[in-house]
Amino acid sequence: MHRNSLLAATFLSAALIASPALAQDEGTSPEEEVAEGSVAPDEGEEAAAGQPVETAEPNAPDQEPAFAEQTRAPQPEAMPATTYEVIAEELPHLWSLAFLPDGGMLVTAKNGAFHYVSAEGEVGEAITEGVPEDVEVIFQQEPSYDGTMHFGSRLVFSPEGDLYVTVGERSDAEVRDQAQDLSSGLGKVFRIDVNGEAPSDNPFVDQEDALPQIWSYGHRNMQSAALDGQGRLWTVEHGPRGGDELNRPEPGLNYGWPNVTYGLEYDGDTVGQGVTQSEDTEQPVYYWDPSFAPSGMAYYEGEEFPEWQGAFLIGGLVSTGLVIVHIEDDLVAYEERVPLERRVRDVRVAPDGSVYVVTEDREAGTSEILRITRDS
Repeated sequence: MHRNSLLAATFLSAALIASPALAQDEGTSPEEEVAEGSVAPDEGEEAAAGQPVETAEPNAPDQEPAFAEQTRAPQPEAMPATTYEVIAEELPHLWSLAFLPDGGMLVTAKNGAFHYVSAEGEVGEAITEGVPEDVEVIFQQEPSYDGTMHFGSRLVFSPEGDLYVTVGERSDAEVRDQAQDLSSGLGKVFRIDVNGEAPSDNPFVDQEDALPQIWSYGHRNMQSAALDGQGRLWTVEHGPRGGDELNRPEPGLNYGWPNVTYGLEYDGDTVGQGVTQSEDTEQPVYYWDPSFAPSGMAYYEGEEFPEWQGAFLIGGLVSTGLVIVHIEDDLVAYEERVPLERRVRDVRVAPDGSVYVVTEDREAGTSEILRITRDS
């Protein structure tokens, strides 16, 4: 099949993966930076198997988890040795990657461009041929806000063909409370159909003062989302200074932000009243303090790493590597890290079971694509 035909055939899914990035500028959220005096987890003291991988002091040492498995899970006893190769380099600053049927990849840049990358790592020019000319906006986050932070966002198709859309609450104090407002589109997970409408079984479809497309609310800045083996949505969102969260968003539920959260404000003050638990909000499945700054997420099913089967692979911006969480009974049983010494923006499992990551160098404004395999 001709490459342009491949691109046309897969453009819709790749465009949906990329579209939130088109709205983003180069503004950087504080959680994407290494705080002064802190050390990224992959660069700290090495932890032994069976012990938590995170060895740094928490930002909020007085905050207690709601249950034992909620933070600092142990590393598994058996962890695969990994190696990686650079597949492509000197790419523009990327946001995401999708595999194509011919073995190549379609990548999306933060400036809005699409590039084809061959399986051998040859990078094409920005794509102009084969791009649909008639583009219709089917859904838009409202209200708009003139800010530079917390756009989110990831897009994930459900097994039924509906689309989950994760959006941020835009960060600033004057708007972030709207994450709790069901008439606002800030800080939400939406579920829409291919026309941008709310499916009839959405939780607020019959509530007069609520946006019918809302699936869950009380979220901060979700840049990681993936389905598990049962087709259920899981997300990871940036917390404040400490408090990155793994959630399994369920219909109609409130995930707390900014009224209930782990972590602190960036100046060290408590967030709101400093509440970490409430009967009216859901607890995260897991949280990280210090934060690792999540971006990109994949559910592992493959032959290259049987130890990771059924685990989530999450990109770390501050931790400069992969964060791997092993799920048992919807709780995190183990956590491990794969250091890459690069900011990881996206994660994908290749058809052969290897793991591809999109990295970024913010100073140079460039990205690489790495392929992670077992080190034999």
